[in-house]
Amino acid sequence: MSGPSKYQPTTAIGQWFHERLPIVAFAKDHALDFPTPKNLNYWYTFGGILAVMLVVQIITGIVLVMHYTPHTDLAFSSVEHIMRDVNYGWMLRYLHMNGASMFFVAVYIHMFRGMYYGSYKAPREVLWMIGVIIYLVMMATAFMGYVLPWGQMSFWGAKVITNLFSAIPFIGPDVTTWLWGGYSVDNPTLNRFFSLHYLLPFVLAGIVILHIWALHVVGNNNPTGISVKSDKDTVPFHPYYTIKDGFAIVAFLVVYALFVFYGPNYMGDAVNYVPANPLSTPAHIKPEWYYLPFYAILRSIPNKLLGVIAMFSSILILLVLPWLDTSRVRSGKYRPIFKLEFWIFCIVCVALGFIGSKPPEGSYVIWGQILTVYYFAHFIILLPLMGLLEQPKAAPNSISEDVLAHSANKMMAAK
Repeated sequence: MSGPSKYQPTTAIGQWFHERLPIVAFAKDHALDFPTPKNLNYWYTFGGILAVMLVVQIITGIVLVMHYTPHTDLAFSSVEHIMRDVNYGWMLRYLHMNGASMFFVAVYIHMFRGMYYGSYKAPREVLWMIGVIIYLVMMATAFMGYVLPWGQMSFWGAKVITNLFSAIPFIGPDVTTWLWGGYSVDNPTLNRFFSLHYLLPFVLAGIVILHIWALHVVGNNNPTGISVKSDKDTVPFHPYYTIKDGFAIVAFLVVYALFVFYGPNYMGDAVNYVPANPLSTPAHIKPEWYYLPFYAILRSIPNKLLGVIAMFSSILILLVLPWLDTSRVRSGKYRPIFKLEFWIFCIVCVALGFIGSKPPEGSYVIWGQILTVYYFAHFIILLPLMGLLEQPKAAPNSISEDVLAHSANKMMAAK
């Protein structure tokens, strides 16, 4: 995807600047003229949506920090001050709070799309692994941000999650004490989380740039999973995908705005509007919705250490996904057994999220254990076996052939 730039400045000033810092040529070659498969559907627009949401989160976060006080005696009241006294503070907070949820909605769609179309397969293994690292940094950033309002669920969520590190043999108690900054969740903990929550989005932005760089080295995957074979298989990113991505971004922002203005607390927890009280434990402690599947895995295993290992393994296993899928066919579009198993896996993930939102008692525990076994079986057993035993359908010879066949089918259907 690299080569000599075709950009030629048309003015003397442009030429002077180009010779010293060819940033315009770089942007033109890697953003506007970048050759992109001509058959990308709307599932591929979520990368652009995520970039926009990251910018929204950073900007709203910077403004909120101007009015927030990271102290256990003042944090809750400072958030109320933002909501009630700062001009449009309520909107900034709701944009940031719901922006985190919408960020995770987009990243989950982005990840599942990559899993369905085999975007993790060679030569995109490093691209996929960087994406998983982005997801891990997102989870850490969101968790620390959830603690900052210093409500009941913030405090007890921090206490429960940080306590998990104490299960690590030998070093666990020391790690937990370091995270707390003492011997309990208190003011030093809040200061640590505030500092890291402010820093990590900028780290995340840097990793995202690395992710985009890796994408531009190997090029986009596409719904067929077939590699680009000629210039006929691609179109310039602009104007074809800038318009398509722009439309998808606007549509996503409309949904985002509906939550911000009409249901700002729909994805939150009412308990977090009560100031943190170390002497009053909520009846049911649970994290934000985007952590619930992993929380269900943690609780499904009675042993604390094994539960922590299972929870972290359920995320880290994504790093080795390119080597667990043994199929020579990239796209799930041509893999009938995989396609069925993929949708079952999606249902299992949603069901784990539902189990994670419920108290760990009765049938919820049993179902959590069953679904946890299936979750790991999908990666460790089913994916390798399907790659060996499945008979995939015939794929087209090129991307252009697929596009032409799709256009012909639409014309036949119209008749």
